[in-house]
Amino acid sequence: MQAARLPASYGWAWLLQGWALFKRQPMTMLFWSLMTSLLINLSYLIPILGQLTLIALTPTLGFVALNACVRIERNQPTPLGLWLEPLRTTPVKQAMIRLGIAYLICCTLAGFIAVLPFTNNILPVLEQDSIDPDALMQVVKAPFMLFGILYAGISILFWHAPALMGWHHIPLKKALFYSMVACWRNKGALLIFGFCWFLIYMAMQWLASLLLHITDASLAHFLITPVNLIVMALLYSSFYPIYRSVFGQNNLPAKV
Repeated sequence: MQAARLPASYGWAWLLQGWALFKRQPMTMLFWSLMTSLLINLSYLIPILGQLTLIALTPTLGFVALNACVRIERNQPTPLGLWLEPLRTTPVKQAMIRLGIAYLICCTLAGFIAVLPFTNNILPVLEQDSIDPDALMQVVKAPFMLFGILYAGISILFWHAPALMGWHHIPLKKALFYSMVACWRNKGALLIFGFCWFLIYMAMQWLASLLLHITDASLAHFLITPVNLIVMALLYSSFYPIYRSVFGQNNLPAKV
């Protein structure tokens, strides 16, 4: 798999292409956004195990969204029964399981590495009868920053891996390597892409804060929820143009 080297301006172009894809079948991607949000909320019903399962499912969720985007680009409908169609073959299911386990292991190790150096600062705050939120935020700031750096490296390894393993049946180690090389070759475009999403995130935070100031909390939540779903749908829609432009139109699946 040969990854193209694209100019940094593609970071903004991917966002625009994702928006164009979303507009072609908005209800399709909004449905997936809603299902993803539902899975996130359901994961909290089973502490720890639910979150670990969700992390392991993350590559599979991304792969399902990529297949939906291919169908949208080809003007094909995506009825409910076809969402999981790409996962029905044994090789793809096994690939997603291996990838999910690898992703879970990497994220778990990153969490331990980020937290362990700061346990002497965190434990005294947690052992108090009444936890001070400000003190807690102060002691977890450094672990969060370290985990963010480690997670950026994990994201580079796994960014293209679901498509490479699911569509092209490339082994796990090679898929992670090809993904890393592809991201490195297009690091400028990915930085622009990430910066655009950072601005969108900050705009969402500002909007939520504004709604909380002018309305009550329940109404603010009601108003911001559909906006969050649209933004998440746009995020999923923009992943597909990245793969298509980096690896080329010829490396898309013939059938999804």
